[in-house]
This record gives sequence, C-alpha cells and structure tokens, in this order.
Amino acid sequence: MRLHRRELLALLASAGCAIEPGGEPAETQAGEDDRFRLAICNETFQGWEFAEGCRGAVETGYTGIEIAPFTLSQDPASIPASRRRECRDVIASEGLGYVGLHSLLTVPAGELHITTPDDAVRNHSWDYFRHLIDLCADLGDGGMMILGSGRQRRTAGGSTVEDATRRLRDGLASVAAHAHDRGVSILPETLAPHLCDVLTSMEQTVSLVREIGHPAVQTLFDTHNAVAETVPHDELIKQYADLIQHVQINEMDGRHPGTGSYDFSVPLRALKEIGYQGWLSLEVFKFEPSGEEIARVSSQYLRDIEAALDI
Repeated sequence: MRLHRRELLALLASAGCAIEPGGEPAETQAGEDDRFRLAICNETFQGWEFAEGCRGAVETGYTGIEIAPFTLSQDPASIPASRRRECRDVIASEGLGYVGLHSLLTVPAGELHITTPDDAVRNHSWDYFRHLIDLCADLGDGGMMILGSGRQRRTAGGSTVEDATRRLRDGLASVAAHAHDRGVSILPETLAPHLCDVLTSMEQTVSLVREIGHPAVQTLFDTHNAVAETVPHDELIKQYADLIQHVQINEMDGRHPGTGSYDFSVPLRALKEIGYQGWLSLEVFKFEPSGEEIARVSSQYLRDIEAALDI
C-alpha cells in the first residue's frame, strides 16, 4: 500500500516524529524517539484560521492538535461533511497527529446539560453528544473526547451530586457503543471543585469509569484539575495508569507551564516510569503575551524538564 505524502506526515507525527515547518521529517537525535508526544489545544492560537493554527502548532514545537469544537462553529454538530474533510486534510497536510476534542458542550450556548433532572433537556444533550462523537470521528482516526464541560454537567434543578453522577454514568453508558463503533474514546475528566461538583477527584472518576465497564470510556490526568487531590500527583498517575489515556498540562491557575510554582517534573517522571505513550497536551486559559509565544516557551520548558529527568 502506497501512502500519500500527507498521510505519511500524519503517521510520522502521530508516532511522535518531529516535522519541520516546511512539512518534512526533521532529523532526530538518539533518544528522541522516547520523548513525550507534545500536543496543543487549538484555541491557544486565538483569532487564527484553523489552518494557520495547525501550522503554528508545528512551528512552535508540537506534533499533535487538540480541537475545541467552538472554534469551528457555534453549532459543531451541524458542520457539513465538506468542512470536516477540509479540517481533516489540513491536520494531515501539516504533519500533525489528531488528538480529538475538548470543551465539548460549551456551544450551542445555554442549550446543553447532561445531568439535569429535566428529561427533555438531558435527552437532547445526549443526542447532541452522539453527534459530536461523529464529528470527532470525522476529523481524524482514533480521536478522544475530553469530557470536562463543568457547567453542563454540574448539579442542577435541585439534584444531589449522587443523582447527577448517576445520570452522567447512564448517559455515558448509552453512547459508549456508538463511540466504540466510530473508533472514538470518551474520557470523563476530573474537575477541580471550584469548577464543578460532579467528579471532583480521580477516585470518583475512576469509580464511574469502572462501573460503566466499557473500553470506549477511559479517563485522563490534568495537572490544573488535580489541585484539590490529597494524594500526590505521581502516586495518582501510577495508581490509575491503566485508565489514563491522555494528559493535559497547565499551571494551577490555568497559565502556561513555568509561570507558577507547580513542579512538572513530578508528573512527567511518573509518566515516564509507567511507560506512558499518549499525548502530553498543553491546555491554557490565559493567553498573554500571545498564543504563539505561550506555545513556544511551553514546549521548550517541557522539553527541558524531560531532558533533565534521569530515566
């Protein structure tokens, strides 16, 4: 089977190979094959066209792209097939690996809530989620859906946390088979307590995932959202290594790595020790001085920490 050039570049990127800005594989030094695969969330490049953002990711040191659907449309489920193919082709032509989607339910604004006791709203929300599974699959192979969306899953309408968690569990179970059929993994995300009151610890999230018991439903580790964990972060990673399919990186206040006091060597060392092969994805919420500068200094900062690890 002969691969087209863009397919070859995407394959190289997904394997963690560095791609030069011109779209050619970069020369690698001994040991680089074992480096973390760095990805970045596309909204870091705010105001950029999608293709420009993908190009910016490559030029600032990343081989993967994680997409917020709201950057593509205010109604992502309605994105036409032609636009989906265009985005997929752009990712491949830039030599990027496709990570998947996050910030899943922020748009359409005010319409979605997946744990509400209001049956009509909740059912509509899960129907919409099912369409987002299709979007995730259409944009690239092996995509992950990072289910944070604190406002759209927190308790509402007088529900208890237990009731909301049960509805979240049932909703995820109802779409798991469809996700599996489309080659998509759904990763419910532990959120910091100040952001949401449903799934606020890795222990709770892992319990829910194991209760669902479907291979399409796993989880992730996020440095920012682990702020209230009582177990050290390296221990959490080792304890739940079998279910951690993705890692998101930022400071405790949502800024980019190196601007705060978080010791990123702790989770990075633990990830090396468990043989983690997934993406390490930069997700920031503050974009000063600029997305491009944040992307560039963050990739170098993480690479410097990784190089210093005696593993």
